[in-house]
Amino acid sequence: MTALKEFQRLEAAGLWRNGANAQRRDVIVSLGEATLTITDLQDRPLAHWSLAAIVRKNPGAVPAVFYPDGDQDETLELAANETTMLEAIDKLRGALDRARPRPGRLRSLGIWGTLAATLAGLVIWGPNALQSHATRVVPEVNRKAIGQSLLKRIERLSGQTCRASGSAPLLARIAQRTGVEQLLIVREGVTTSLALPGGLILLNRSFIEDHEDPDVAAGAILAERIRAEAQDPLYALLKASGLKASVQLLTTGTLNEATLDAYAEAKVAQRRPTVDEDRLLAAFVETNIASSPYAYAIDKTGETTLGLIEFDPMTHQETQPVLTDQQWVALQNICG
Repeated sequence: MTALKEFQRLEAAGLWRNGANAQRRDVIVSLGEATLTITDLQDRPLAHWSLAAIVRKNPGAVPAVFYPDGDQDETLELAANETTMLEAIDKLRGALDRARPRPGRLRSLGIWGTLAATLAGLVIWGPNALQSHATRVVPEVNRKAIGQSLLKRIERLSGQTCRASGSAPLLARIAQRTGVEQLLIVREGVTTSLALPGGLILLNRSFIEDHEDPDVAAGAILAERIRAEAQDPLYALLKASGLKASVQLLTTGTLNEATLDAYAEAKVAQRRPTVDEDRLLAAFVETNIASSPYAYAIDKTGETTLGLIEFDPMTHQETQPVLTDQQWVALQNICG
């Protein structure tokens, strides 16, 4: 996303429509590193669009009309005077177009060569190795697009991710402290936490609203980070979706809607696997965060989390709080 560094933290006014028969709404459009975030005038999130999958419906015409690839009924209009935002989107689309393979004989040869190599890999390596290979070679922009597509499907089950005025920098601070790329808070559906391809970590609102110590939420994020390190979220997706998904990803760089729909529904319902206690303790040490608050939040008796309590690295230590008390109280209202 280096093509967009000069446009970071850019906002613009627009008109958004959720479907073909929906009424257009006044919205604020915010440009992030990987997404366009669309919020209402009260700063409540309405949609997240992957920057890698934005299509302009009327090139050269005004007002500019955009839609997320695969859903032409959902549209965003930007007026001609929103020149900086339009320039940013056009610059990104141009950068992505230059990065894509060119049509013609060379592209055809490349596709058939990739397909042949994939089929050969299936015969030689076996399914697990093929899925691992696909996980390694997929570009980061494709990972982020897949992650955003999954997020959109999960939001159908959990509702829109929570976002209150002033919450974005607080979430970014927690993410930086815990060593994750992006943190989002969900209302329901995801019962605890969930890592998605592209560096997204989803955290249930209860870790924010039901605890007075931000170390509890930090502990849940660290646990999910370790799960993602143990098994890449993209690999987990390919593993659950079968060989056809890996072949499709290797040959087209995308996954079909049915695959993403099925995975999102299954993943939300699944219980998260337990985390190795030694690795989790090491993460608490690395980030200078107390482990006891998280341990007691998971098990009030402390019986099943005794190691996190007895070997809390911050016992009798002076620590830098994840958030100040004032910041934490403000963040607890993130879901309204």
